[in-house]
Amino acid sequence: MALLSFLDRDRIIAKPGFNRWLVPPAALAIHLCIGQAYAFSVFNKPLTKLVAVSQLAPTDTLRALSQSKLVDALSAAPTDWSIPTIGWVFSLAIVFLGLSAATFGAWLDRVGPRKAMFASALCFAGGFFVGSVGVYYHQFWLLLAGYGVLGGIGLGLGYISPVSTLIKWFPDKPGMATGLAIMGFGGGAMIAAPLSVKLMEIFHGMHHGLGVTGTFVTLGAIYLIYMMFGVVTVRVPAPGWLPRGFNAAKHTGKLVASYNVSVDDAWKTPQFWLLWVMLLVNVTAGIGVLSQASPMSQDLFPGRVTAVIAGGFVGLLSIANMAGRFGWSSFSDVIGRKATYLAFFTLGPLLYILIPQSGRIQSVALFVLCCFLILTMYGGGFATIPAYLRDLFGTRQVGAIHGRLLTAWSTAGVLGPALVSYLGKYQTDHGVPKAHQYDLTLYIMAALLLVGLVCDLLVRPVDAKYHDLDGPVTGTMATPTLTTEPTRG
Repeated sequence: MALLSFLDRDRIIAKPGFNRWLVPPAALAIHLCIGQAYAFSVFNKPLTKLVAVSQLAPTDTLRALSQSKLVDALSAAPTDWSIPTIGWVFSLAIVFLGLSAATFGAWLDRVGPRKAMFASALCFAGGFFVGSVGVYYHQFWLLLAGYGVLGGIGLGLGYISPVSTLIKWFPDKPGMATGLAIMGFGGGAMIAAPLSVKLMEIFHGMHHGLGVTGTFVTLGAIYLIYMMFGVVTVRVPAPGWLPRGFNAAKHTGKLVASYNVSVDDAWKTPQFWLLWVMLLVNVTAGIGVLSQASPMSQDLFPGRVTAVIAGGFVGLLSIANMAGRFGWSSFSDVIGRKATYLAFFTLGPLLYILIPQSGRIQSVALFVLCCFLILTMYGGGFATIPAYLRDLFGTRQVGAIHGRLLTAWSTAGVLGPALVSYLGKYQTDHGVPKAHQYDLTLYIMAALLLVGLVCDLLVRPVDAKYHDLDGPVTGTMATPTLTTEPTRG
């Protein structure tokens, strides 16, 4: 359609002199929005009281309470959804994040980031709109279809759409570039959580659904508009473009590809599956701390860590998650991707083992330090993996390869919470004291990271039989005239 021709790849090729530093804000516009997924838990309690609030008489004095106090004052009705039921909404969204990233990755590399970002915006916002209908009519399948499926597809498309573009713009700093964007996904919840709470306070007295319905619609509209900023401003470099003064030899080493591997061939290599397992165990272990941070801090330090302090601690971990995405990925440009993951998988197990010890010696400072460092590595693992893929497989189809690798995240998004829940129930059923109920979980997470360590040690350059014969990797070879094109990058 001519109306949508502005989405075509050839319409977003940057002209000579384009400043490549204008591309990271476009990526952040997408990731700060889809990062809302990490704040979905603010809707958990209201969603479990929808039937109960609908049964209140309009004149009931409870109606005069604030949204949060009203939710706390209500008892769930027999037909209300439970917390475990609501948990499937987030889990399904993460599953479809990975599935859509794997399915549409090759399409993204073919049509370019603008079209993929546009589709992401429509799906992610559409997920809120459809989900709002499910909340209004208390139809769980509509909430799943909206936020879980449609929104999850938007998450997947939005997550991978800027990555390959940023890697092509920053062949000299691929870790830093991807860290800039993926940092936004980690930080999106810091904006979304207070915004959602405020919107629910505004809407709960005017609309059905304890304010969730109106909040969903409003968030969908806000995110649709803001994500369009990224759609309009994103650009791709011209074929063969390189930043001024770029020295390909300086950025090529034993584990930095001077070739390309197609997505279909990458799928067949042992390197792909080694990185898949590495991402799986890093995410699963991180979820083990992230999902239990608040109750664990209160149980390990009874009387010293209150619910309010625990809430602040969870906020601190969000900052660690975000900082790690940029810090570790940028540091990987200096020490290399393999060395970065070696740090994750050697330091990580020690930190997990130290957490129970911090409870035994009642050292809050040690506990906070361990959890903070763990969450930096959790976030850093997400941000560093695209650059690791670039190093091993080249840049031509790194977006598609990254999309397929994110199925490890989908797996961990289901496996991690299920593992933590099962182990917690096992400990409770066997009468383990609260202060020691997390020990087994943390030791298992430490063991998982050691599996990741073995995988990282086994990573080698991709065998030549998988190399693409169509040409060299972007950012390592180009005609001399192109390297001297005017640029402010």
